[in-house]
Amino acid sequence: MKVKDIVEILKCQVLNEANMEEEVKTACGSDMMSDVLAFVKDQSVLLTGLMNPQVVRTAEMMDMHCIVFVRGKKIDPNVVALARQKEITVLASPYRMFTACGLLYSNGLRGGCEIQ
Repeated sequence: MKVKDIVEILKCQVLNEANMEEEVKTACGSDMMSDVLAFVKDQSVLLTGLMNPQVVRTAEMMDMHCIVFVRGKKIDPNVVALARQKEITVLASPYRMFTACGLLYSNGLRGGCEIQ
């Protein structure tokens, strides 16, 4: 799946476009950045409802290429500006996190930590 596909699937508004052709294979949905840091690896997309610069810093540390802000929240322009500096795509979806994750999963995107 490409970032541009996520835009279509989740009816996203593009707030910062870094690389819409980037291939993404996995995603993570969390509002707790400590969980993202502790349990996530090899994820390309972060879905969250948390609206602060720490989200961008966490995505950068974890080498994530795209952040999807869920729940139709209004994103602080400073957060978008930081993502622009870090070359991270920022999207805003009207869907709640559960629905957004389900839509991506049903379209082939996985979480990267499947139970064997």
